[in-house]
Amino acid sequence: MLYYLFDWLDRAFDFPGAGVFQYISFRAAMSVITSLVIMLIFGKPFIKFLKKKQIGETVRDLDLDGQKAKEGTPTMGGLLILAAIVIPTLLFAKLDNIYVLIMLGTTIWLGLVGFIDDYIKVFRRNKKGLPGMYKVIGQVSLGLAVALLIMFHPDITVRKTMELEGDKVTATTQVEPNVNVAENSKKSVIVYSGENIKSTKTTIPFVKNNELDYAKIITWMGDWTNKWVWLVYAIIVIFIITAVSNAANLTDGIDGLATGVAAVNGSALAVLAWVSGNIIFANYLNIMYLPNIGELTIFITAYMGATMGFLWFNTHPAEIFMGDTGSLALGGIIAVFAILLRKELLLIILCGIYLVEDLSVIIQTVGCKLYRRKHKLPIGVAVPIEKRPFLMTPLHHHFQKKGIPEEKIVQRFVIVAILLAVVSIVTLKLR
Repeated sequence: MLYYLFDWLDRAFDFPGAGVFQYISFRAAMSVITSLVIMLIFGKPFIKFLKKKQIGETVRDLDLDGQKAKEGTPTMGGLLILAAIVIPTLLFAKLDNIYVLIMLGTTIWLGLVGFIDDYIKVFRRNKKGLPGMYKVIGQVSLGLAVALLIMFHPDITVRKTMELEGDKVTATTQVEPNVNVAENSKKSVIVYSGENIKSTKTTIPFVKNNELDYAKIITWMGDWTNKWVWLVYAIIVIFIITAVSNAANLTDGIDGLATGVAAVNGSALAVLAWVSGNIIFANYLNIMYLPNIGELTIFITAYMGATMGFLWFNTHPAEIFMGDTGSLALGGIIAVFAILLRKELLLIILCGIYLVEDLSVIIQTVGCKLYRRKHKLPIGVAVPIEKRPFLMTPLHHHFQKKGIPEEKIVQRFVIVAILLAVVSIVTLKLR
């Protein structure tokens, strides 16, 4: 909104300083500041309101050290996180940008799914919350919508590129004959033509020619490939969104963990959005240039500010929990954002914390089932703790069971998340 106001003031009255709103860097800085201010100003009053309404957390794992003290801590803090993301985005982003609209829709939709889950737990006193099937339906519907928009919306495109090697030009797509290319080049460089095209390409980390076209997965279908590639793409997108969103939800188990990891992931994605939407940086780094996607920098900086601001109140001992309202949305935002950037395969590295948390649950479940089958344990008899792959899952609870203080677990996980974020950014050049 402010972007359009100051753009009008600049054009109509040559208002001093109004032109600065044309710069993504300025609006991104204002976005993160505004988000942080919202969290720091309204955090305490919101916590007091939740306490007054007795909207508190019901802790199921009371056998863990320190968990009893968390009983009744205000929850549903995700509402404040979502507000701190949405408000700065509405103020500083271009609201006619399809990428921004998709991210706003993702935030609100998954926030609503998480809110329903929290509402059932808190107000209906049902510890199980929203049945898992309905959560998955919400995630699948979002994934399908995102995939279809990417495939068919005219504004979601990739800039055509060609490679100049000496005096030889080889095009990755057909290039217009009047395209200007660099002269007297002695080495291979990527040059961007003026035409934007629809594409099902994505980026493969650590690979020199690091683009994968999902259409190649079904080239065996011949003439049917282009007709059905949308379905393959939709399945992949749905899987990524569901997996990352649920993994973020699993990570939200101890004070500050999910928030800290989310803030780190958001910082890395901000860098990726900035360079992917800047033709000069994209050319220098030899990466896919995505027209108009730089506007997402405003959204993701609001995400950074919201998570860092929430961490102010969520560090141990936590004054407030985000609940599923926050955790489902934060994970889904990371997934959809990476998909829009054509960097979804990078999530294996960037979201390494989410991955190991998810895998720990899978390994624990499979390991216990195999033990029960081998030893023919009757229903109701638990697998002995010493025979389980982990003392408790998700993984952070395993370390709690080993006696490691909660604060130390969080700090170490966040340090690992920072390392993974740096590696993710380094993949831009390390190929």
